[in-house]
Amino acid sequence: MRVRYENQRTLVTLAGPTRLRLKVRRCERAGCERRDLPWRPEAEGSIALAKHEFGLDVIALAGVLRHRDHRSVPEIHQALRARGLEISERSVTNLLDRYDELLATSLTDSRRLRALLAKQRRVILALDGLQPDVGHEVLWVVRDCVSGEVLLARSLLSGTARDLAPLLREVTEAVGVPVVGVVSDGQTSIRRAVERALPGVPHQLCQFHFLREAALPIFEADRHAKKELKKRVRGVRQIERSVEGSDEPQAEVVRGYCAAVRSAITDDGRPPLAAAGLKLKGRLEAVADSLDRVAEKGGHTPPLARLQDLIERGLEQTAALWPDIERVYPWVHKAAHLLNNHDAEDAATLQRRFDGLVGAMARHRDSAGSLSGAVDHFCKVTRSYRPGLFHCYAVLGLPRTNNDLEHEFGSQRYHERRATGRKVASPAAVLRGEARLVAAVATRRHSPNGADLGRVDRERWKELRRRLDRRRHARTMRTRFRRDPTAYLAELEDKACQSILPT
Repeated sequence: MRVRYENQRTLVTLAGPTRLRLKVRRCERAGCERRDLPWRPEAEGSIALAKHEFGLDVIALAGVLRHRDHRSVPEIHQALRARGLEISERSVTNLLDRYDELLATSLTDSRRLRALLAKQRRVILALDGLQPDVGHEVLWVVRDCVSGEVLLARSLLSGTARDLAPLLREVTEAVGVPVVGVVSDGQTSIRRAVERALPGVPHQLCQFHFLREAALPIFEADRHAKKELKKRVRGVRQIERSVEGSDEPQAEVVRGYCAAVRSAITDDGRPPLAAAGLKLKGRLEAVADSLDRVAEKGGHTPPLARLQDLIERGLEQTAALWPDIERVYPWVHKAAHLLNNHDAEDAATLQRRFDGLVGAMARHRDSAGSLSGAVDHFCKVTRSYRPGLFHCYAVLGLPRTNNDLEHEFGSQRYHERRATGRKVASPAAVLRGEARLVAAVATRRHSPNGADLGRVDRERWKELRRRLDRRRHARTMRTRFRRDPTAYLAELEDKACQSILPT
């Protein structure tokens, strides 16, 4: 191809303003499909994007400051200005979007994934969804548990099996190695999607989600009992005020006991295994026993006597709430102990032991008293999860829980809070999550440079941009309707009538 003409282009790079001199060529061979079409130098694509003012090195730096250093947009703007770059704050936002799109396109390229996963010869998929706004899009993420790579992230309007099965097929075709297992929570649509897309592949259901769902009524009963006990132990602050400002040794002892009670009251537990109510009861009983020993040794003072009376009265008034909880919660802990499989038993043996525990719970449900319905709920949930609870003991490397992918979601929410100051996730977490989540996770592992971004397939990048723009436009339309429904509907009516007018 002959050089037909030259173009000049000025870029803003980290090294300062740079002028590119581009030699544009054209094919002049008769019969060629691309005759007379301009061909720009390939090296241009490794320096900057088409029709962009800033070089790829500036885009890479902005992305690293955002996702690795948790900088906000104003902070990134100041950092770039400190390097001598003339840039507006709005342009920083655009650079961050380009960074997310380019890096996500590069990381999810099927050729890269095949080359990376060919060494391990198998993949174990983890699947979960993120939905900050109820009723809006859901960001579905597929991750390889062996390498830790995010294989696919896609925002969908729903999460039915018909929607999720194509995602699993797409990932299976992209990785080029066998899928030996899948781990997810117990959502019905995910189960059906795995059955359709990956028949015969072991599907491990998250044991943490199972225990949390199965033990929820028991945990709620424990939380209710704790709330009632806390109501009746109010008054510690008045005892603290009675010795406030005193330097006597007995005042210090009173403050120490009050601090112990306050610490016990504010120590909340998380489901499914932390019985916060039972823990509070045990700690208050320990404080009461200690005060009894102090009284026997003659060290009682009026403030300590009031504190002891307060604790004992609270324990006495809530005594009827605890026996059923104390009888049932050990069964939950026993189930968790079996699922931990500390003795490294095979799947069949462990399943028989677990079935025996659930059978014993069903037989002795009447001994649970008011929590007999909670025992029935535990057995019902177990019947639903049981076929998928024990694959992890038969397939090497298949995790027991889906907590690693949940942790990726949590770390991204934490990053968004640090970088933006928002307490709740922004809609962009899902609207642009297909690019943003992948880029953020990868940047925290390894920071790319401008040359890495320059090797991206431009056609795949443009297709990703089109998908993201369509979602953004749909969210914008919903916002416009909320702002002014009358004007929004009138505009739609005009468009509908114009489409049927004769040309």
